[in-house]
Amino acid sequence: MRPDLRTAIATVCLSGTLDDKLAAAAEAGFDGVELFENDLLAARRGPAEIRRRCADLGLSIDLYQPFRDFEAVPPDVLAANLRRAEHKFDLMAELGVDTVLVCSSVSPDAIDDDDLAAEQLHLLATRAGERGLRIAYEALAWGRFVNGYEHAWRIVRRAAHPALGVCLDSFHILSKGDDPRAIRAIPGEKIFFLQLADAPTLPMDVLQWSRHHRLFPGQGDFDLTTFTRNVLDAGYRGPLSLEVFNDVFRQSDPYRAAVDAMRSLVGLKDSLGLLDVPAAPVSDGYAFAEVVGESNLAALGFTRTGVHRSKPVELWTQGDARVLVNANGEPGAIGALGISVPDPAAAAQRAKVLLAPPLSRTAGPGEAPLTAIATPDGTQIFLCANDDWLGDFVPTGESAPGAGITGIDHVALTQPFDNFDEATLFYRAVLGLEPGATAEFAAPFGLVRGRGVSGGGVRLTLDAALVRRGGWAPAVEEPQHIAFTCTDAVACAEALRQSGARLLDIPGNYYDDLAARTGLPADRLSALREHSVLYDRDEHGEYLHFYTELAGARVFFEVVQRIGGYRGFGVTNAPVRMAAHHDARGRTGQLSK
Repeated sequence: MRPDLRTAIATVCLSGTLDDKLAAAAEAGFDGVELFENDLLAARRGPAEIRRRCADLGLSIDLYQPFRDFEAVPPDVLAANLRRAEHKFDLMAELGVDTVLVCSSVSPDAIDDDDLAAEQLHLLATRAGERGLRIAYEALAWGRFVNGYEHAWRIVRRAAHPALGVCLDSFHILSKGDDPRAIRAIPGEKIFFLQLADAPTLPMDVLQWSRHHRLFPGQGDFDLTTFTRNVLDAGYRGPLSLEVFNDVFRQSDPYRAAVDAMRSLVGLKDSLGLLDVPAAPVSDGYAFAEVVGESNLAALGFTRTGVHRSKPVELWTQGDARVLVNANGEPGAIGALGISVPDPAAAAQRAKVLLAPPLSRTAGPGEAPLTAIATPDGTQIFLCANDDWLGDFVPTGESAPGAGITGIDHVALTQPFDNFDEATLFYRAVLGLEPGATAEFAAPFGLVRGRGVSGGGVRLTLDAALVRRGGWAPAVEEPQHIAFTCTDAVACAEALRQSGARLLDIPGNYYDDLAARTGLPADRLSALREHSVLYDRDEHGEYLHFYTELAGARVFFEVVQRIGGYRGFGVTNAPVRMAAHHDARGRTGQLSK
């Protein structure tokens, strides 16, 4: 395996004009691009000028694509196809690119005849070879007769021309469930190009799946590490190139998308053992969570145990749960998370390689030199090795009995919809948190998508509203919350209500249904109903949880009790919680829309 593998990105991955796409790819550090024909046709620059522009940006044009519906056709169609090909060859000469992608035919003119396909591809390769060009033949997953890479390789091998090889596309192979191990049998010099794309597992037509739902490596469910290792073990020496068709990416900021794309390839190289970069940190939990503005933590049994020496920040604690309240910033938001890691310097170095450079911050004399990095949604992550940061706070000497909260279970961060997959990749690649399955549920105000990411003692949930339109959408557009742990959810809820905490009331209909669904004992169900504690269970255990009303503009708190090995986050109850929050805001006059 080679640590110096070049990187490339297809222009179809990014939004904007061709100039926008090229500039974004160059700024993100790509070595080359695949030039998608539609981008060329819409460009104001001519081919020679595009070539010069790429050279000025330090980009090579590694592939021109696509050339469709060529092989296994009647003689009159072949003649027309060859005329098309000669035009493409002229264009490639001006662009300075030597490889063209030829997709397996979907044309009604195509004939199911491998010998004819090989003969005509040999002819095409002969004409290309005379001009110093190469043909990379790719099996489309929906090809009319050729839809598997092994079939494409048999035809290429039969054609036996040095200017003809295969293009391997991870989506076309893995979406069909084809075994990538046979790739090792293809001589490396006959693998002319490699295209990489991830994707979520979706039970849908493969063409629609491909055109709208591809993702960058590390954002979906495909095992691209094993796939790519097979290609490299076969002897492939070309670039690792991304070809991702995605409706969101193609209307997002191309510079941000290009950085996300590059992060995906850096993460893939790391998973292949091709980079000298520190391993993803294994965290043993949260050092702290920071909220901005007044959060009424005293009503939850927290004690103000410290005041920062130089910043307007207070430390509130209960059990092992530590919450910082920062007077600066957007009120009612989660501003930062402290993650306990064994080696903050190594974690920071990894973050930098994964395109998440440390944030500049000022530490006063004698204060802990904490390193912070920014997540895609702007939340700061502080990397903490131990409790040295506690020395930055002057103890208040205050105490309170507490209410049964013992620590931080997870933190929920709502993502802008366009950045949902970017956030998944960030936490996976930079911090080593593994994503769970993506869940979608019908909330009171539209469809919501969510997934958990976890590793070591850190759990996060990432949520995004797919569509928000009109004045009927709830005023809290990006709610966030911190979930605390406890050993007895019912007792904790009872204690908090007695202390004056504003807990969220859950309607009785929920408990009527819960009784029918679960068959819980009547006394247990009655306790849950009385204290508005919600319930979920999976094959590993049970989950009891309750919520506060909003504390500020967008933050609320959850208290959870995990029984047994329950692994989820009570997502099935989210629509009930969202409706209850809306009703509570209406009662207190907090609704602004």
